[in-house]
Amino acid sequence: MEQLPNVFQYPFAVLRDSGFPLKGQWNRDYFKNDNPIVLELGCGKGEYTVGLAERIPDKNYIGVDIKGARMWTGAKYAATAGLGNVAFLRTNIELIDHFFAPGEVSEIWITFPDPQMKKVNKRLTGTNFLKIYGRILVPDGTIHLKTDSPFLYTYTDALVRLNQFRTDINTNDLYHSIHSNEILGIKTFYEQQWLERGLSIKYIKFHPCAYDKLQEPDIEIEPDTYRSFSRGYIQKMITPASEGEQQ
Repeated sequence: MEQLPNVFQYPFAVLRDSGFPLKGQWNRDYFKNDNPIVLELGCGKGEYTVGLAERIPDKNYIGVDIKGARMWTGAKYAATAGLGNVAFLRTNIELIDHFFAPGEVSEIWITFPDPQMKKVNKRLTGTNFLKIYGRILVPDGTIHLKTDSPFLYTYTDALVRLNQFRTDINTNDLYHSIHSNEILGIKTFYEQQWLERGLSIKYIKFHPCAYDKLQEPDIEIEPDTYRSFSRGYIQKMITPASEGEQQ
């Protein structure tokens, strides 16, 4: 990882003492352009980061994850392919505002995160993290959630509605909806596994706002039972694809 020119690794002690030199200067000093910056949080092997960069070259993409062994796959591919609009940042997502200035990020992709069914403050679409994203996103910035988890989808849908966020797309069965396209069809390693097990993919594209007034939904949500069983167990959605879907 240290030998790859598109990877940045900064321990918290360095951030605390010296700060991150590219904060507020990613476009000027690294990407050498003025294109919008898009983050993939919890990027894993970087499939979405690389896939987006190849398909939409007029934006800059940064994959963020704490696990370097997985991230190395995408970083190595991007470096070998000469993708100049790709970088990778190895850090905890809780520290993301140490690396980006206010308004420096235009979009955030959250692809197949742990739903954190028992820890609301750990959910990447929860108010705890939305407040952090609000420190770096442009006004009316965009967040994309792509998940296999009925629990996380139900939670995020309720949060979006409660806080009256503007929503562009909301579907509980992406690949059987009118919204499936080349960009949303990029599949991560984990997504392939979920699809092979018969799970539907959920997707919400929304624009958070009023970060100082965010509310947590007070609802009971049925846990994802398939995450408690063996790999051979398949939970099939019984809700019609059209339900819960909006244009």
